[in-house]
Amino acid sequence: MAESSTERSQDRLGVLICGHGSRNRLAVEEFAQMVAALRPSLEPMPVEHGYLEFARPILRDGLDSLREKGVTRILAIPAMLFAAGHAKNDIPSVLNTYTAETGLPIDYGRELGVDRLMVAAAGARVRQTLETASNQVPLSETLLVVVGRGSSDPDANSNVAKVTRMLVEGFGFGWGETVYSGVTFPLVEPGLRHVVKLGFRRIIVAPYFLFSGVLVSRIRQHTERVAVDHPEVEFLSAGYLGDHPLVVDTFRERVDEVLRGDTAMNCSLCKYRAQVLGFEQDVGRAQESHHHHVEGIEESCTLCERECTGACQPDGRPIPHSHSHDHSLSHDHSLDHGHSHPPYPHADHPLGPTTLRSVDPLQNP
Repeated sequence: MAESSTERSQDRLGVLICGHGSRNRLAVEEFAQMVAALRPSLEPMPVEHGYLEFARPILRDGLDSLREKGVTRILAIPAMLFAAGHAKNDIPSVLNTYTAETGLPIDYGRELGVDRLMVAAAGARVRQTLETASNQVPLSETLLVVVGRGSSDPDANSNVAKVTRMLVEGFGFGWGETVYSGVTFPLVEPGLRHVVKLGFRRIIVAPYFLFSGVLVSRIRQHTERVAVDHPEVEFLSAGYLGDHPLVVDTFRERVDEVLRGDTAMNCSLCKYRAQVLGFEQDVGRAQESHHHHVEGIEESCTLCERECTGACQPDGRPIPHSHSHDHSLSHDHSLDHGHSHPPYPHADHPLGPTTLRSVDPLQNP
């Protein structure tokens, strides 16, 4: 039977911010700092956080902490830029299991998404980069390249491209392109080698990422490689989003949406629900979490002192760990971890990651 508004108003609410997790200590610290910045704006509701993998507290730890504080209903917000597998499958699986075991109601919010505040936060990082540039180059002669995480979900990938267009039109750049750090195409380095042919005097590379990590480090490294080969072009690297105040404000908005009951995701292009071109085989596919076997593992990388340099993944290929599962800082999905992923239909694309192809990912293609 549906709960009445009176019953819901009597709940003691708490908020759980659901992160992915990382072996990168700096990324974990940054996430915790962002949650700390969010807490004052949500008082008196207690706010906890948890991770899917590679860091403590795990999601269940955060849920337990809220229960211990007397919370009777939890508002869970996925700290994901776009709704791909983690937001659609992995986090809900953990939350649903917890509710089934404890009876504690959990209302699930939506991802950060393509949002005016998030676009403004990315714009602020780009503006900071322009303000510190030593050369005066007109915006019309500047090309913006936005780097997304990359997913096997075309809906999430297309949202990065929308952010790119919003920034390009907002600033008035001469051109804009979108590339990805993994899983899909074009990757950063081959993408940059293509766009440099357009002849722009300056290229700004902006990672659309929440926090630091091996992927952000690798983006910088691949940008530097292309820059060395093209000294006639000025390459500038913008900062990632981090705990920019507008990012914190977006999380607050997502909590307000849950409180209003306005949390519906846009599922019109979800490959699990609709016949999306090229991904028809994924409609109705069972959705379940595959992170249980690495929940709470805290094997911090020791190759870098604090800020990740990507040393564990030279050229994007992970150095194997001593245990049976090879998990890099960013959880490389190309390897077999005892679970399967839907086949990506363009795994052999020449501008995509070789780790998706039908070869041993630890061998040269």
